[in-house]
Amino acid sequence: MARMHGHAGWFLAGAMLLGVAQLAAGAPACAERQFPQADIPSFWKGRVEDVEAAVAAVKRGRTSTLCRTPGGRPVYLVEYGRRVEFAHTANYGSAAGAGDPGYYARKPADAPPIVFFVGPVHGQEMEGIVGMVNLLRVAETGNDWRDRPWPALRANLDRCRVLIAPLPNPDGRARCCYDSFVGIPADEMSRIGQGTRKDGTLYHWPGVKQRHPMTGDVGILGAYFNDAGINLMHDEFFEPMAEETKVLLAVARSEAPDLILLLHSHGQPPAILPTTYVPRYQKEIAAKFAEGLMERYRHASLPAGKAPVPAEDGLKYPPPSFNLTSALHHVCGGVAMLFECPHGLKEPKYAQVTHDQILDIQLMLYEELLDFALRALPPRPKAE
Repeated sequence: MARMHGHAGWFLAGAMLLGVAQLAAGAPACAERQFPQADIPSFWKGRVEDVEAAVAAVKRGRTSTLCRTPGGRPVYLVEYGRRVEFAHTANYGSAAGAGDPGYYARKPADAPPIVFFVGPVHGQEMEGIVGMVNLLRVAETGNDWRDRPWPALRANLDRCRVLIAPLPNPDGRARCCYDSFVGIPADEMSRIGQGTRKDGTLYHWPGVKQRHPMTGDVGILGAYFNDAGINLMHDEFFEPMAEETKVLLAVARSEAPDLILLLHSHGQPPAILPTTYVPRYQKEIAAKFAEGLMERYRHASLPAGKAPVPAEDGLKYPPPSFNLTSALHHVCGGVAMLFECPHGLKEPKYAQVTHDQILDIQLMLYEELLDFALRALPPRPKAE
């Protein structure tokens, strides 16, 4: 993957200049905490430097730097398992147009499942960063950072081709002044995550998506965004503005993963959200996986959401967005899913979870996904 490192493109250069200009103009790089955060356990490793240390400690896998962000920070990829070489004569869209996606990626019969984990693209959603750092620890040692063994997860890591981008948005994470939102009010999470206008009012979700790139009327640049104000979930996918977006799409395009999982966080119980603008059979696969995952959570006395119901997109106006999850599917044909983990926010209406429970939610997710890839992932439908 080192071949992706280097060429930043005209927009990245412009974005870096924009970031420098914003700092020179006195735009705040980080907000200050308005609430004391809970004591952070030693296993809760969700800072940029924790990712750096986890990547540096990889010995059983391979590491590479995919790109540099507008803030000059590296975006890493960690690979476990042998690379799958496959016959390739067309891009995915052209192969689908030819009536056989195999023209894009015809894998050998003995190819292991290929699973691509995409860490949080929103910098305040550090639960997935903690999960990724602990996943790397399991891959290397068999234990998480609590020193708890995960033998099934480790075994399944050894049976799959696993790609891990632990932190695609280090810029946003570096600007987030909290290491955890357990016990923090939702408005404070929104202030840090989605940012504020110059007058101090909150953008909130989904209003934060009304302005993109996030420039101009900005008091606090939310951790949603990289230092150039790009929300990677809603980049311009036919001509990406962020180099981070380009390299994530490039990994999917070159590896043809069977399963792609994007890690996000919210206030509610854990959930797999519907992926829009993908084939019906893929929505059914995602729903099947989600049903098993939620049952695992309930059995462990953890909060659990509902599986997505496969449905046609765009029956009502306005239509749902075509986002990064959708785009990753369309460059490789893999089943792309978005997972939402609870923050553990203060308000009782939200899922009340501890740091230990959040890490269990994350590691169970990874274990279930790899098990699903090995046990239950159906073959791609044959052309009729």
